[in-house]
Amino acid sequence: MSSSASQGSRLHMVTWNVATAEPPEDVISLLQLDVQPPTDLYVIGLQEVNAAPVRFFSDLLVEDSWSHVFMNTLAPRGFVKVTSIRMQGLLLLLFAKQIHLPYIRNIQTTYTRTGIFGYWGNKGGVSVRFSFYGHMVCFLNCHLAAHMNYALQRVDEFEYILETQDFDISDTPHVLDHKVVFCFGDLNFRIADHGLHFLRSSINSGRLNLLWNKDQLIMMKKNEPFLQEFEEGSLNFKPTYKFDRNSDTYDTSGKKRKPAWTDRILWRIKPKYPLLVTQDKYTSDMSYGVSDHKPVIATFSLELRKFFDTALVHISPEGVWSADQNALLNYTIQEDFMSSTWDWIGLYKVGFKSASDYETFVWVREAELPEINEVIQISMDKDEIPLLGGQYLLGYYSTNMQSIVGLSADFQVSVPLKHQLLYFILSVPF
Repeated sequence: MSSSASQGSRLHMVTWNVATAEPPEDVISLLQLDVQPPTDLYVIGLQEVNAAPVRFFSDLLVEDSWSHVFMNTLAPRGFVKVTSIRMQGLLLLLFAKQIHLPYIRNIQTTYTRTGIFGYWGNKGGVSVRFSFYGHMVCFLNCHLAAHMNYALQRVDEFEYILETQDFDISDTPHVLDHKVVFCFGDLNFRIADHGLHFLRSSINSGRLNLLWNKDQLIMMKKNEPFLQEFEEGSLNFKPTYKFDRNSDTYDTSGKKRKPAWTDRILWRIKPKYPLLVTQDKYTSDMSYGVSDHKPVIATFSLELRKFFDTALVHISPEGVWSADQNALLNYTIQEDFMSSTWDWIGLYKVGFKSASDYETFVWVREAELPEINEVIQISMDKDEIPLLGGQYLLGYYSTNMQSIVGLSADFQVSVPLKHQLLYFILSVPF
């Protein structure tokens, strides 16, 4: 089903080189959770997440501490982690408001190693692409070569990542085929020529504009046609590198690194494509001191016409749900898609964190796949139903699309009668 309804969606992006630090306890100001109108998508790109080999392999088995803090902060506010990708110290996280989940489809992630012969992926890029209400979007989190005299190498690495990353999607096989692309991260561009004294006095006096014409990325844009296709907001915030940790003071170590806008957020709209992307904010958050970089935040309004507004699968519970008896649910495939006998339906507690955060699940029909609009009934074993009850919902997960393509309304799972009686006995004073 197509729709001509236009929707304004709000995107909140963060890039932060965390310099192997553990996350702060509170990321609320970083995510600006109380902003109005509310955010629809959060995209968080981190660089230099602690990647010592033992730690890295343990993070493959369990969520890393940074993912945990973002999931624990966003889940109670109705945001679900859609996907993530990690390549050594690079981490990219995508969260969406729960109501958008059935309209985020064809999710794919990939990565490109650069750096010293691509060794351990100490530099490079990780990306996620997906369809959002039918619009193809891509987010690319990069960490490019360091040091003042490697500006040309940074440009070459950036171009190499854009050209070599590919996706198994026929109409968008490459990053730049997407309707809108966001490229961000520790791009490591420095401020050329100016001495340390001039840099610091310009920053301290708020005359940041005196530094823009010597910013390597702005300079490189003049000569590189592919860079000219990318837009960036004005650098009206202090350079975000390099600080003494837990302070707002630029590097006082023996190296005395020059301040620089290493951490950037760029975007590109496919030529001749009528998608309105407006940047509402481009700033840094100076309150965080765990790293020698300050995080950079950008918020955007995306005006896009919904190409569809019907979930691929309609799903609903049947009758009363409790651990007293096997529970029933109905699902109906409403539009043709590449369904699979590996698809499954999960029972989720309201406020769930990701597609894998289910209480229990059942496989869809094992033999032949259903027809369009055919109502299929499935039973869920009573031994799998949560004894304590509470507010839940059902989600249909498509293995081929790597996403939840249908969600039920919230419903109550009741406490079994025998447990209600036990609670009553225990609550009666003797």
